[in-house]
Amino acid sequence: MALPLADPFAHAEAHFKRALLLVSQFRHAQAEIEYRHVLSLLPDAAEAHSNLANVLEVLDRLPEAETHVRIALCLNPALAEAHYNLGSLMRQQGRLKEAEAAYRQALALRPDYFDATFSLATLLISIGEYEEGWMRYESRYMHPLFVHGRSRELLRCEPWRGETLAGKSLLVWQEDGLGDMIQFARYLPMLKAAGARRITVACVGALHRLIASVDGVDAVLDHDTAQSQRFDCWTSLMSAPHHFGTRLDTIPAPWPVRAEAASIEKWRRALDALPGKRRIGLVWKGNPKHHNDENRSLPSLSTLAPLWSVPDVSFVSLQKGAHETDDAPVLPLGALTTDLADTAAIIAQLDLVIGVDTSVAHLAATMGKPCWILLPERDVDWRWMHQRDDSPWYPQTVRLFRQWGEGGWTRSIERVRRALLDF
Repeated sequence: MALPLADPFAHAEAHFKRALLLVSQFRHAQAEIEYRHVLSLLPDAAEAHSNLANVLEVLDRLPEAETHVRIALCLNPALAEAHYNLGSLMRQQGRLKEAEAAYRQALALRPDYFDATFSLATLLISIGEYEEGWMRYESRYMHPLFVHGRSRELLRCEPWRGETLAGKSLLVWQEDGLGDMIQFARYLPMLKAAGARRITVACVGALHRLIASVDGVDAVLDHDTAQSQRFDCWTSLMSAPHHFGTRLDTIPAPWPVRAEAASIEKWRRALDALPGKRRIGLVWKGNPKHHNDENRSLPSLSTLAPLWSVPDVSFVSLQKGAHETDDAPVLPLGALTTDLADTAAIIAQLDLVIGVDTSVAHLAATMGKPCWILLPERDVDWRWMHQRDDSPWYPQTVRLFRQWGEGGWTRSIERVRRALLDF
């Protein structure tokens, strides 16, 4: 926002700039104070109302946020950012059609509004509107703050845009998370069947053994090694649903994960020593660098303590880097694993996996193991859709326990406890 440098405008602009800086530092409570200073000087500053709404949304004060964003739109109906902020607020409140309309209005005003394009993409995917949703999801390569654009700069070949792969060498480049790779690895055999002569996957080491076992994969490399080689074209697995025209009713089946016999034997003794008839794996935290980790991860292992009362059950930690198991009746194996192939070997010997939205949940579900996933009330990932307790990506395998109402995770954990009694 560029306000004229004359009183009271100069003072308002100074407060506005301070607010922007505070938001960039995630100091939203202080930013609210600065935006309110702006509005005390310039009550009709539409941009300040819109930005204040954004801050209030982060502070989980949604009714106040909606008031300010609608004031902004009354003051300036052509303010694309206000329409985008309204879309975000409507989405948080489950008013999805209103959210979609707001995003589309933001794009009508500013067609190159990448935040609005990507948010509309994930919204559409979350409601099963896959054709337009996956197409718009490709906009991630145009977003200046997303890592995806870097892929095009690094790789020395053209991206695959859905044309024939007959006789071509294809590099599948990991640019998203571990869970994304596991979920969408089901498209690797389809890429081979589409004619690719050779498929090489570049991914982090934790995935190497696992991905190497997927039908159609000829080689698995680290990113640096892959960059030094030549390929006819490259793609991300997250683009495969778009190029293959995936609809809600044509989602391909998960790939059959084959846990290595030697790895299964490696963990067998510890697991066979457990008492109880049922072995249940637990994972309670995701990657702390994930943008929504504060919402999706449990505060600690102790949040799951109500489950300890369920009789005839043994619990196994699948959590990497866990240091919370000393005082809990949990066998800490996750911290001892070297990669996800090790994790798969443990999961193969369990009866159920309970966890938050992480790669381990995707791995268990892909393996066909019953998997109960705890979802936050806020910012649920698009792949889990809305108001469902199942997943079309993992039919008859995944059961979703959505957080709702007051009490944080307490209600969800109690529902899991009761379900576990009947399991």
